[in-house]
Amino acid sequence: MHQKYILVTGSSRGIGKAIALQFAAKGFHVFLNCRRSLDQLSQVKEEILAGGQGGCTLVPGDVGNPDEVRRIFNTIHSICPALDVLVNNAGISHTGLLIDMTDDEWDTLLAGCLSSAFYCSREALKHMVTAKSGRIINISSMWGTCGASCEAAYSAVKSGMNGLTRALAKEYAPSGIAVNAIACGAVDTEMNHHLSPEERASLAYEIPAGRFGTTEEIARLVWNIADSPAYMTGQVIGIDGGYI
Repeated sequence: MHQKYILVTGSSRGIGKAIALQFAAKGFHVFLNCRRSLDQLSQVKEEILAGGQGGCTLVPGDVGNPDEVRRIFNTIHSICPALDVLVNNAGISHTGLLIDMTDDEWDTLLAGCLSSAFYCSREALKHMVTAKSGRIINISSMWGTCGASCEAAYSAVKSGMNGLTRALAKEYAPSGIAVNAIACGAVDTEMNHHLSPEERASLAYEIPAGRFGTTEEIARLVWNIADSPAYMTGQVIGIDGGYI
């Protein structure tokens, strides 16, 4: 059986970790990435190796930095000719009034959420084009579709990710490469742990499903998209419990 390879950015915890474990269980060799949480990333590697189904390689680095992305992909392509799947999951959040946001905060958010997807896609596509196959899946947000008060900057970068998804899908469909995005709703991750119990309860009440999503649900959807025909491309697929 042909060994398949996937890079999941931001895979030390949360959605990224769940995706990494999902694909490892399916026999993929997983390239694990994060910027800071190296101990947690190593724990994910140990969990994958203990499962005995898929292998993994650590490729730590800041995917918002183009030089580090080139270094990461040099390591990847020393092991495999091309990725079968790239999941651009790395990202950070920012909540607050737009007029209170500093230039540095905006630059950090832009690099972490959008530039990272651009840089990683650019490197991955160079080799996917040669292979005439590949899947890129961008982890976006429902706020990139409808916007959110006090999350204008975050909404903007996720909207940009949706635009990047649709444009790349058109650009690379002739090469057999599918590019799609997932617009996540409220998911139970550390990114939402800053909410008070009252705020969490209020948000859950607004969601028709009556609860937050789980990382495992997002991971299963990513797997289903990666396993779909290449003809399904350029889509931004919502998974938000019916919120929008």
